[in-house]
Amino acid sequence: MILYPAIDLKDGRCVRLLRGDMEAATVFAAAPADQAKQFEDARFSWLHLVDLNGAFAGKPVNAAAVEAILGAVSIPAQLGGGLRDQATIDYWLERGVRRVILGTIAVSEPELVRSACKRHPGRIVVGIDARKGMVAVEGWARTSTVKALDLALRFEDAGVAAIVYTDIDRDGALGGVNLEATGDLAFALTTPVIASGGVASLADLRALKEIEHTGVEGVIVGRALYDGRIDPATALELLSASGTASDGFGIPN
Repeated sequence: MILYPAIDLKDGRCVRLLRGDMEAATVFAAAPADQAKQFEDARFSWLHLVDLNGAFAGKPVNAAAVEAILGAVSIPAQLGGGLRDQATIDYWLERGVRRVILGTIAVSEPELVRSACKRHPGRIVVGIDARKGMVAVEGWARTSTVKALDLALRFEDAGVAAIVYTDIDRDGALGGVNLEATGDLAFALTTPVIASGGVASLADLRALKEIEHTGVEGVIVGRALYDGRIDPATALELLSASGTASDGFGIPN
């Protein structure tokens, strides 16, 4: 199971939000590229980047910070937030982002997601952010009438590399991962699932590891890494117990 340290970007800085509230942001690093290098030095094999301003604006806002991160590390990164047209998707994949995460357009323009999957095989991830089981879009500002599972099933045959499933009510709250919802989603899909939201301890990681067989192949951790609740070396050892030389999605490290 891959452990993705999260770097959420707001106004050029590395922050963590509480339940997606842009007004409840805690700044953890003024220089995101330095934070990315620290994660690489800690032997993480991937980075999870989110342009928070971009998610609300519908277009990239923290491009300079993302480019600085890409220039500072050699490990692959996946990027989400404000990626809502083919040109922007192409731009970041050509600039060195390994995979892009598409959320809002998965609801509003599913054919664009399918087209991107064909154009960039193995490099498109669908982000499903749910509030009480319903998909939220536009930086979590609006909750749709689409169920998380229904949305995921729409892309089962599209060639999506993974689904990032986030329980918004758990995100940044350190209340524990929504194990049941994550496991149920993964079990219903053939597409690998990456868990996100609420991971607070090694116990949460251990619990996710125990349901790895359902299709949960990765987990994103943010605040618990920044505040020291989770030790990187211990967490990586725990999750790599049956690891391989690949990233879990067919892309070699």
